[in-house]
Amino acid sequence: MKTTKLLFGLLLVAFTFTSCFIETDNYYDDGISLEEALTHYDIWYVDFNRTTGYGDVPFVSKAFTLSFINGRVYANNNIVGIGFSGNGYGIQIGSYNTNRGLLEVNHSYDGYYEFEVIFDTSQSIRLYDSYNQVTYYLEGYHSATFDYDQVFYDNLEYFLQEYNEWEKTYTSLEGELNAFDNENYLAFTPESITTFYSSIDEVGTPVSERYWDFTGDYEVANINGYNDIKDLTLYYDNGDTEAFELSVIDDTAISLYHYASGTTYEFDGRGYIQYRIASSKTSSDEGRKRFKVQRKTIERKQRSTSKKAEHTKNTKTKAPARK
Repeated sequence: MKTTKLLFGLLLVAFTFTSCFIETDNYYDDGISLEEALTHYDIWYVDFNRTTGYGDVPFVSKAFTLSFINGRVYANNNIVGIGFSGNGYGIQIGSYNTNRGLLEVNHSYDGYYEFEVIFDTSQSIRLYDSYNQVTYYLEGYHSATFDYDQVFYDNLEYFLQEYNEWEKTYTSLEGELNAFDNENYLAFTPESITTFYSSIDEVGTPVSERYWDFTGDYEVANINGYNDIKDLTLYYDNGDTEAFELSVIDDTAISLYHYASGTTYEFDGRGYIQYRIASSKTSSDEGRKRFKVQRKTIERKQRSTSKKAEHTKNTKTKAPARK
């Protein structure tokens, strides 16, 4: 009996040390190296909301995607330009090595990090950093079929932060007069994912002369059954609330349909902010911080049947003023 157990144990150990990363019923047996498994997909989407642990690896937390190509690590740290920057891979942020069966990354400014790579499926991995006690969840894709557009909507809060401000460029003829007609600039700051500012300054006012008349919190909600629109609600500190159906026109412009008045607005981003690797080791943790986003899902709201109002672009004097 003891001999049988010993033989079984030796066989199990031998199997363990020869096994690697081939998927069989959602786990990996043997066949390919860590390098081959990591590079099978050229885009790894960082599902930050699933992150576990108390630590932080800045370059992973800031990235929407990571790519491991010929010993180089690339990251998309911005939503704007994703799919085009660096042929879809973003910017190079360091180098990597898998020779020891671990993922060893030398970040250009943050230095050396070591990860245990856990393959849950052929397309899903975990990067575990035992030193910082944090685990990141990544999903693998081929760049040719990766849905870059969906990244905008999945990370809309961060997309809104990638411009210093949003300038109103269009107000529809249809829709009732309302206080939001007067507000020509919005800003969503990276200090958190819930803070917004609004200004009634005339379109074309220099940024240096901008006065933010209103501030408050905002919330993005999913709309049941729709992937390409979101619900945006602004909660002003004075107690007012404005709610919109938001759609992304492109990576420089958004459309806001105002439920209460039936007015459609378009805003263009001004002052693009590129979140790159830090310029020095002392500032490597500066820049945008990621937060876990827990969105609620709502039913699509009925569009207003309000009649046309006599207002056009930025007719501030014809609409009631917000107090």
